[in-house]
Amino acid sequence: MNITILDDYFDTVHTLGCYSEIAGHSITIWNDHVQEVDALAERLADTEVLVLIRERTAIRAALIERLPKLKLISQRSVYPHIDVEACTRAGVIVSANQHAGFPSYATAELTWGLTLAAMRKIPQQMASLKAGKWQMEIGRSLRGRTLGIFGYGRIGGTAAGYGKAFGMNILIWASAASRARAEADGYEVAASKQDFFARCDVLSLHLRLYPATTGIVTAADLARMKPTALLVNTSRAPLIEPGALVAALQAGRPGLAAVDVYENEPMLDTDHPLLTMDNVVCTPHIGYVTREDYEVQFGEIFEQIVAYEAGAPINVINPEVLEGR
Repeated sequence: MNITILDDYFDTVHTLGCYSEIAGHSITIWNDHVQEVDALAERLADTEVLVLIRERTAIRAALIERLPKLKLISQRSVYPHIDVEACTRAGVIVSANQHAGFPSYATAELTWGLTLAAMRKIPQQMASLKAGKWQMEIGRSLRGRTLGIFGYGRIGGTAAGYGKAFGMNILIWASAASRARAEADGYEVAASKQDFFARCDVLSLHLRLYPATTGIVTAADLARMKPTALLVNTSRAPLIEPGALVAALQAGRPGLAAVDVYENEPMLDTDHPLLTMDNVVCTPHIGYVTREDYEVQFGEIFEQIVAYEAGAPINVINPEVLEGR
C-alpha cells in the first residue's frame, strides 16, 4: 500500500520502534506543513492510507473528492479536522483510537510544567538573568492553594494526582458521571460551575473538544476567577469562547494564563496578544510531543493500518463505510 504521513515536523516517525509495523509498504513522509487543497491533492494523489498527526492538517470534502485512491485515514484522538461525512460518501474509512488505554502522561506533565513556570515566573526570570539582571519579581507557591480540574478523564485525573503530591487542595468540575468518579476517588466536587471558577487558584482544562464542549468556558466564567488565579489550557483552544481569554486577561480576571493550544495552528503570529502579554506563558502545542508519547500514538495508528490490511478495520468512526461494502 501507498502510505503517506503528513506534518512530521522533526522527521521523527521513521525513528520510532513501532515504525517496523508498516515495513514493506511504500511510505512517503512530509516534514513541512501545507494546507492548500491543490498542494495536498498533488502530494496525496497516489495515497491509499493517510496518517495524520493529531489535528495538524484539515481534511475537508474539497480535498477528499480529489483523492480517488484514498481508502483509509488513520490517526489518534479527536477528529474535528476531518470531514467524516465526506469520507463516508467517498468510501474512506476513518480509524481513530480514542485514548482507550492509558492517559497522555506527557500532556499531564506539561500541564504541571506550565503551572510551575507561570506561578514562579520562570520564563521572565530567565529573561531577566540573560539581560544581566538578577531577580525580577516574586512568585507564588502552590502548596495549600486550590487546583481546579475541569474535566475528570484520564489526563485530568493524572493532573489532579500531581497537584495532590504538591500539597494542593483539589476541586473538580466535569460531567455528572465524571463528578461521581472524582468523588469516589476522594476529591471534592464544586457545588456548581460558577462556584468552581470562583474558588480556583489554578484552573486546568482537561476536556475533549466536541460540539457540546466548544465554547464551554465563557467570558462570564473567566470573569468569576480571582485576579491572582492562573488558567492553564493544554487541551484545545476552542473550549474557550473565541476572544474571551485575551479579553479576560486584559481585564485582570484571571491574572495569569499558561497555554499550549491556539484557535488557529500552527500559530506563527508573533504579534498575537497571548505572545505579547507578560502574564502569559505560551508553548507551541507540545503537550503530546515526546518520544515516549509518540511511540504510544503511532503504535496505535500503525496497528489500525495493519488491521485494515488484514481486512478487519478497528476503531472505525464511520462504520457506514463497512456496511456499504
